[in-house]
Amino acid sequence: HLNNRFTLFCLSKYLCSPQPICSSAFLLFCRLTRPPFLPASSPTETLMDSTTATAELGWTVYPWEEVSGYDENMNTIRTYQVCNVFDNNQNNWVRTKYIRRRGAQRIHVEMKFSVRDCSSIPNVPGSCKETFNLYYYESDADTATRTSPAWMENPWIKVDTIAADESFSQVDLGGRVMKINTEVRSFGPVSRNGFYLAFQDYGGCMSLIAVRVFYRKCPRIITNGASFQETLSGAESTSLVAARGVCIPNAEEVDVPIKLYCNGDGEWMVPIGRCMCKAGNEAVENGTVCRGMFCCESRRLVRV
Repeated sequence: HLNNRFTLFCLSKYLCSPQPICSSAFLLFCRLTRPPFLPASSPTETLMDSTTATAELGWTVYPWEEVSGYDENMNTIRTYQVCNVFDNNQNNWVRTKYIRRRGAQRIHVEMKFSVRDCSSIPNVPGSCKETFNLYYYESDADTATRTSPAWMENPWIKVDTIAADESFSQVDLGGRVMKINTEVRSFGPVSRNGFYLAFQDYGGCMSLIAVRVFYRKCPRIITNGASFQETLSGAESTSLVAARGVCIPNAEEVDVPIKLYCNGDGEWMVPIGRCMCKAGNEAVENGTVCRGMFCCESRRLVRV
């Protein structure tokens, strides 16, 4: 009963508002309405993964260096590194190849990287940094050159400044201690056919170890007697994308038109309505099938 009251509150606020409500507090509250039978896992679709490269990545550098490196499991991978900490006014960029968005409206970027502790570098100037910037640039086609788009904010759109939770020192290098940071950022809405990512170093000593680009989606499910198709998450992290359910065979819709909402994390939430098995059928296999119960044959009841 408490879960039903939460659901009614969320629906009244979301559906009756002149404008859709897209606040983090609202989604956090409505997350309580996700019944236990809805999957909490969020499937993802990878658009680009640098660790799968079997040869050079061939990204455009200005002037990072591509080298062979190792991940946290000591597997050989292709990485990009830069370390011009003794020169002031650094502006070093590396740009990925063109990435097609394949219908996604919000893009997620997982970055694995290591950063040298500035204080562990002897005689390093005060301009040494332990952060870098993440940018993206949308385009309908792969038209970039070595000089276009220009290596600067605007035309590039900044996503965030990325800081390391852990940095390494000369002592760590001597002991072959790997201190790899993992950060995930997202951006949207995106509407062009594809985009580029760029990473800007402005005075650090770091290695970009792995980059994975992906989007989230809500999986195909059967719940409340209805089937819901796979649905891409919305353009904003707080978006709710409505999906219309279709009654499973031998079921019919009752109450209100049946819907689910796919949130920005690729989770189904806020169920509305339901389908019930038609007369003469019963729900089996956890409510995913409506099976005929009985029919008449030679004056005796036979289960179908």
